[in-house]
Amino acid sequence: MLSTIIWFIIGLAALIGGAELLVRASSSLAVRLGISKLIVGLTVVSFGTSAPELGVSLQAGFAGNTDLLLGNIVGSNISNTLLILGIAAIILPLKVNVKLIRVDVPVMIGITLLLFIFALSGTIYFWESLILVILLGIYLTFLIRENKHADLDDEIETLPTSTPLLITTGIIGLIMLVLGARWLVDSAVIFAEMAGISELVIGLTVVSIGTSLPEIVTAVVAALKGERDIAVGNVVGSNILNILVVLGVTGLIIPTSIPVQPSLVRFDLIILIAASFACLPIFFTRHKIDRFEGFVFLTMYIAYLLYLFLFSTDHDLLDAFSNTMIFFVLPLVAVTILSIFWREWKRRRRFYLAAKQRNEEINDE
Repeated sequence: MLSTIIWFIIGLAALIGGAELLVRASSSLAVRLGISKLIVGLTVVSFGTSAPELGVSLQAGFAGNTDLLLGNIVGSNISNTLLILGIAAIILPLKVNVKLIRVDVPVMIGITLLLFIFALSGTIYFWESLILVILLGIYLTFLIRENKHADLDDEIETLPTSTPLLITTGIIGLIMLVLGARWLVDSAVIFAEMAGISELVIGLTVVSIGTSLPEIVTAVVAALKGERDIAVGNVVGSNILNILVVLGVTGLIIPTSIPVQPSLVRFDLIILIAASFACLPIFFTRHKIDRFEGFVFLTMYIAYLLYLFLFSTDHDLLDAFSNTMIFFVLPLVAVTILSIFWREWKRRRRFYLAAKQRNEEINDE
């Protein structure tokens, strides 16, 4: 058991460290080869936080651990939304960029619903993965056009080293990423066997939280530094790329289709959809996530983990807890979020009517 934990930690460290080296070397090399920092920032650097999920998913897919593959993706997105935003907002209320509300959050909700539709058949097929990759190309093209006048010089840190050294660094990072993913996946499978729980639950919890560590660190550091809009943008962008890149690319590369467990469709994807939809009204209210809303997110995540524990152990309280969550807690959270949205809408309407009345009075004079 101890050796498995050690290899899991080593694998996780190698995975995250390798992703960091690979992204830094690749972005520096791309800029040196004449590719604009805009394109590099919206492609190579943006994929950085999803690189651990991609490495684990590819390793799990080739090893036949498809439950671990899907559990990692869905679990990472749930932890991104509920755990990371919850913790960051409790530390310091987070600002939400208007563009994020108008574009990126609807995109996140749309592709999450698309993933749910694909999963209803019980299998993610090659052509469905191809659709996700095509949507990725469309999304990146849109981002490049929208940000063509942006200055990303300060956002991309290039390494002041020679080209051969950059290539060597990138190769080392790739090797660490591959080995780290293998060690982490192998350890996770052993965890599941020893604990007598499914690979899906391990993927939804231990592995997904581990591969989300870059997002957790980024969000918390950004919140502590007062860069409150970065934390939200990082989470939403990571959720989009986890589905389009990680699932899309993995589904194209591995030799088989990806089976979907019924429990994932019945519960985990429903939680992910609910969390994604919850972002829209919460983000809309004065363009921020306050501490109360962060507490709601974190409480939902703790309740979700408790459900997974009861489910994996087939506990006697599972049915009672599930019914309480479905028929009481989730409706209560939905009503709370909708009431927040309704109050904000009325506040904005009063402000609009007052401004309109003032303009009419000025025109009459």
